Amino acid sequence: MKSVGIVRKVDSMGRMVVPKEVRNILGWDEGRPIEIFVDGESVVLKAYWPGCIFCNNLTDLTEFKGRLVCKTCIRKIGKEGS
Repeated sequence: MKSVGIVRKVDSMGRMVVPKEVRNILGWDEGRPIEIFVDGESVVLKAYWPGCIFCNNLTDLTEFKGRLVCKTCIRKIGKEGS
């Protein structure tokens, strides 16, 4: 894990702002669903992708490099790469 040298406080309602610089690096736009994980004493935030990253299909998904891709899009990518 890499520190980016930014420290934020949690407010009285338990909220914390993810700095714009970090959101830009990660490509997180406003409204992006974020999944929260706890690992020991660490909290991990990860962009939530419920379906295929290309078409949002929720069925026949395969994980590729941490992202979900449906079989239909895999076939289309295969055809375009030929």
